[in-house]
Amino acid sequence: MQNKLGAYIIFGLTALVILGLISLTIGVYKFENDSFFGMVKDGFLGSENSDPGDWYVFSEIRLPRVVMAILIGSALAVSGAAMQGMFKNPLATPSLIGVTSGASLFAAIAIVLGSFIRQILPEFLHSLLISLMAFIGAILTMVFVYRMSTVQRKTNVVIMLLAGVAISAMAGAITGFLIYLTDDEELRNLTFWTLGSLAGASWQKNLILAMVIGVSYIFLINKGKALNAMMLGEQDAAHLGIPVEKVKKQIVIFTALMVGACVAFAGTIGFVGLIIPYILRLIFKSNYHIILPLSAVAGSILLLCADTFSRTIVAPSEMPIGVITAFLGAPVFIAILIRFKKAL
Repeated sequence: MQNKLGAYIIFGLTALVILGLISLTIGVYKFENDSFFGMVKDGFLGSENSDPGDWYVFSEIRLPRVVMAILIGSALAVSGAAMQGMFKNPLATPSLIGVTSGASLFAAIAIVLGSFIRQILPEFLHSLLISLMAFIGAILTMVFVYRMSTVQRKTNVVIMLLAGVAISAMAGAITGFLIYLTDDEELRNLTFWTLGSLAGASWQKNLILAMVIGVSYIFLINKGKALNAMMLGEQDAAHLGIPVEKVKKQIVIFTALMVGACVAFAGTIGFVGLIIPYILRLIFKSNYHIILPLSAVAGSILLLCADTFSRTIVAPSEMPIGVITAFLGAPVFIAILIRFKKAL
């Protein structure tokens, strides 16, 4: 089993590298150098033949964007897989407990009321205001939902779900009110944010994402055996020596951290956490020992392909990446419902 998992991961990483190289060569901007790899080599070596414009587009625009697509796709897919394992429900995603809605609400507040908020913030935080607010929204939502659902140090999954639904409804209502107050420019920014985009990718943001995701993976990627045991029931898992409450707490905290960071830098990108675990579950049943690590690779592949498609299909304009993932995710969602209907 371990050898097979390693082979799957190597195959997935190879495909990811190839797709990443293809994505770097595709775009509205056409490199002057006839050889893409020659341009990259000249840029790294500081050759006189290196074109500054080509090197800037490659190193400061396309490469950070490709890296961000890989990081965010991986984080969203692993978050979805972990949540589905914890809830024992193939429709469960981080948005189910309100984390995405909370982050989006605070981002909307920053967009609409940003001119007032910036007056009380240090100048170096002005450019990071929306990202910072989205991250704070995700963390506050996570804390509220977790405290609501924890009774005598035990987490009630049903209460967590209902609290998430309540948060999502409230956040949606407040966001709707803010949309009513916006002018045309703010409305466009808010709409684009809610549909998601990787256009703001930078090395600084990627570094923060990598640190958040790296720490989260230390606690989540190895939870496959625990989730497999929890599929039998929490009491049975506890009898097998699984620290059920600790596992649930870690899943909630670290999925919230990852989703909060993703929404903070790229807006709302839906369905990635639904599509990937579902496809992997069709292949590997409900073996989360395999599904979790493979979700990290497959999520990156999906979002990288979606982002490349979003910035080329209507070039020179850019289609929000959330639209692409929704087109992909809606049929998968319907397929899940059809399977459930047949199983009744």
